[in-house]
Amino acid sequence: MILAGVEIIIVYASLHLALLFMAEGSPTGVVLHTEALGATALVLAGMLVAGLYGREQWEAVNAHWFHEALRIGLGLSLSAAILIVYGAVAIWSLLDVPTVALGMGFAFVALFSERRFYRHLRSSQALERRMIVLGAGTRALAVEKTHVGGSARTPFKVLAYVIPHAETSSYDAPEDRVIRMQPPQRLLDLVRALGADEIIVAIRDRRGHLPIKELLECKLQGITVTEASAFFEREHQHLQLDSLNASWLIFGTGFRQTWFGRLAKRGFDLTASTVLMVLTLPIMLLTAVAIRLDSRGPVLYWQTRVGRGNTNFEMCKFRSMREDAERDGVAKWATGDDDRVTRVGRVIRKLRIDELPQIINVLRGEMSFVGPRPERPFFVNQLSEQIPYFLARHSIRPGITGWAQVRYPYGASVEDAKQKLQYDLYYVKNHTLFLDIVILLETVKVVLFGRGAR
Repeated sequence: MILAGVEIIIVYASLHLALLFMAEGSPTGVVLHTEALGATALVLAGMLVAGLYGREQWEAVNAHWFHEALRIGLGLSLSAAILIVYGAVAIWSLLDVPTVALGMGFAFVALFSERRFYRHLRSSQALERRMIVLGAGTRALAVEKTHVGGSARTPFKVLAYVIPHAETSSYDAPEDRVIRMQPPQRLLDLVRALGADEIIVAIRDRRGHLPIKELLECKLQGITVTEASAFFEREHQHLQLDSLNASWLIFGTGFRQTWFGRLAKRGFDLTASTVLMVLTLPIMLLTAVAIRLDSRGPVLYWQTRVGRGNTNFEMCKFRSMREDAERDGVAKWATGDDDRVTRVGRVIRKLRIDELPQIINVLRGEMSFVGPRPERPFFVNQLSEQIPYFLARHSIRPGITGWAQVRYPYGASVEDAKQKLQYDLYYVKNHTLFLDIVILLETVKVVLFGRGAR
């Protein structure tokens, strides 16, 4: 968010400077220029679509400068194309081709320089959070493995695994990093000696083992105390099933559904669906013709899915499989090289065009534009028996797109369903209009790069 805030200022200053250079009669003498503000928001959206705010990007400290420049160029180019079209249509607009080109040139140089400085700052450990983990079992070890993989750098450093006075069980953490507290040693003294600014509580069995008074003392002295489930939610942006318990879900924050929130979401659904239907109507007509010419069977495919409150509804999609795809009547997971998929079906699945008719379900109130993916009753019955809290995803309307769809590749197994549920629960817990907009922009990125479709 800090990075985005800085880059909003950079982009606005670049566009405003270009307007000052190119505009006649200096009409841009005002500090806040309306067109420059709108263009800045569009550029920020373009950069999000280009993947410049993905966690994997800002954690990759050693990312090659060429890849960084390429993504910045892609984000600015997408935005510039829309701005040029807008400038040609709006007669009174000051955003003509030379002005947009100059503004994007200024922005590219400034953003690239700022990004390289930011990466240098991160590599210097200046922004690294210092923490200790209370506990030394497998759950505690999972804290440090949160960001393992690739060239990513964790935004924190685990200084030690601390075993409280009352804890006597064995531990899994490396012995040289385990500190077993002995009376009269205090947790606050240990935190200050190590220079930690956060404590992660990762003890599974807390009866008689959790030093409540000492943790309270640390919190009153300004030390952040975070429960492991909340830590995993913050770092993974999903709810880790292995660390969840019912009491945390009941008494924790989130999972709020106010009447105003529902009203705002419904208004957003109707607006977004109407706009999408108008924009994609030519694509849907061409798709319908292609499906009709490619294989026998209906153009639209209606399938029973489970919606809000575990009630069934008929979901509408473009048919992408043969008419006899399930001639034996048994529901099957879709696979990577599924021979049931038609030639046109492979294309529309890759581009997610097969999902467009679900706009009908959104307008009918059976689905939302953003939400958990609706599953078939057969799979719901199967998964709810094998995966805890699976039915919690049905507390809100299912969606055409969602947090799980943009954060996790296409799933076709029970294990995949478990991983996607973690993202669905995060969305159910934290969904806001802002998050819906972010998911829509992430969906554009998925469609453009064809990631995760099957």
